[in-house]
Amino acid sequence: MPDAKTVATIREKYLALLNDLDERGRRRWAATEAIAIGHGGITAVAHATGLSDRTIRNGIKELRSPSPLVSTRQRRVGGGRKRLEHHNQTLHRAVEELIEPTERGDPQSPLRWTCKSLTNLQSELREQGYRVGRTKLSKVLKELGYSLQGNRKTREGKDHPDRDEQFKDRKSVV
Repeated sequence: MPDAKTVATIREKYLALLNDLDERGRRRWAATEAIAIGHGGITAVAHATGLSDRTIRNGIKELRSPSPLVSTRQRRVGGGRKRLEHHNQTLHRAVEELIEPTERGDPQSPLRWTCKSLTNLQSELREQGYRVGRTKLSKVLKELGYSLQGNRKTREGKDHPDRDEQFKDRKSVV
């Protein structure tokens, strides 16, 4: 068990820097603290910060690596979770099939949009077995060339306040 005073000191430093560090910064900072402490440093830093000991060990490996990670990257190439399309290539087709019946816009125009909300699309996709969030769904719609804009005039029929607006000026002229 690491010394309580050491853990408290590390925790204080960590909390002071936490908002300024990204994933890579946290990993590398924790690794430098663990190296500075020496034997038992990884355990002490893990207890103080709540970071996994594996994260700290990876940070130490990064620091000691002869070919360090490029400063613009958080992880090595190929690291992180795979895109949803990697696991399920039919997502784009499923979204297209849901939108096509309610698609709006001129077929000759590049602007196409749907009146279905992201929430409705998401729930319909979940019923089909797709696990997709609203953010990802929004990106898929953009990739397919759709926009999530509706008509400005949302109420239709005789009771719409703008219905006769275009004819008001003409009546007074005649």
